[in-house]
Amino acid sequence: MRTTTVKFLNKDKSTFFPILRERIEAYFVETAHSKQGAGGMVVKGLFMMALLLVPYGLIISNQFSLPAMLALVVLMGIGKAGVGMAVMHDANHGSFSSKNWVNNLFGASLFLIGGNVKNWKTQHNTLHHTYTNIHNVDEDITGKPWLRLCPSEVRKPYHRFQFIYAFGLYGLMTFSFLAKDFRLALSYNRQHASGNRTVTPFSRHDMGVLLISKLAYGLFIAGIPLLTTDLTFGQWLIGFFVLHFVAGLILSLVFQLAHIVEGANQPLPNESGSILNAWAIHQVQTTANFRCPRLLSWYIGGLDYQIEHHLFPTISHRHYPALSTIVRQTAIEHGIRYNQKPSFGAALQSHVQMLIDLGSDVSCHTTNSYPTSKLEKSLRRQ
Repeated sequence: MRTTTVKFLNKDKSTFFPILRERIEAYFVETAHSKQGAGGMVVKGLFMMALLLVPYGLIISNQFSLPAMLALVVLMGIGKAGVGMAVMHDANHGSFSSKNWVNNLFGASLFLIGGNVKNWKTQHNTLHHTYTNIHNVDEDITGKPWLRLCPSEVRKPYHRFQFIYAFGLYGLMTFSFLAKDFRLALSYNRQHASGNRTVTPFSRHDMGVLLISKLAYGLFIAGIPLLTTDLTFGQWLIGFFVLHFVAGLILSLVFQLAHIVEGANQPLPNESGSILNAWAIHQVQTTANFRCPRLLSWYIGGLDYQIEHHLFPTISHRHYPALSTIVRQTAIEHGIRYNQKPSFGAALQSHVQMLIDLGSDVSCHTTNSYPTSKLEKSLRRQ
């Protein structure tokens, strides 16, 4: 991926974000709420950790049949995704708690699910959140060999079938943690050495933490289960695959529905490396929300409110439902489309349509937006 420095130019002198911030601040003054998570977030974090670790403990007790162990592995996968979305995500944004040590503690849960905190903060917090949906800068849409997630990627003949096989690849997301973090660490070091100050390099200490954490994860996920149970290597391998596939599919789907759907723009910088738009408006125009049941919203860490999250990532997701009313109204007043799908199913359908369009090159007439389908027209009327 060719990471470059991109600047946002508020060419229209929009007052959208200053007014929005004033209204958000007024909300917190009026309600006397803390912007960060309160005690309920810690309880939620512990619940999600238990959803991952309790089934793990039952498996290594070696007291269950193979079918029961497989069911426990599926539950672990659900817990792993829950930790990723509702615990480490907020914590590594600094919104889980008002106390830094609590954020650091729960943010470290990323190591438990096979990731690396430093890489996450660079790839997600810095690159994805700042340069959302910009090709060659936002890794979430760039450099996926078997997937074409933006018009600027070269289209291959097999991409016409990506709407079918994409979901199988989504399930492999967390497998990539095992090697991807090493690749990213070396890539960020090379980029920083070449003068790119957008990314932060890995020191020897950081590389040591990366190596030791991967070895610890290997012991946790493979060594202990193989040593304490009667599982054969083949049986363990099936469980390992199911665990990661369940977690990867859940995580990928939730994140893809925020940015790879109809109406979510993918602008390119001009020749001088600038996006002719205010950063906040760019976030609204490249992101989408979707409505879902309250329990599902709780489980996915409020990521059904991605517009609010991208505008205010350091505010706890427990406030997003209330803030969404303010954001939507302010966007409407400034003539900015607030892209919200009416349900999870509608967002999923819109994502599939995007995979079809990008695979068939239907949507590549512009880098700024996509043609409006019948589905999108129907959603706009709702």
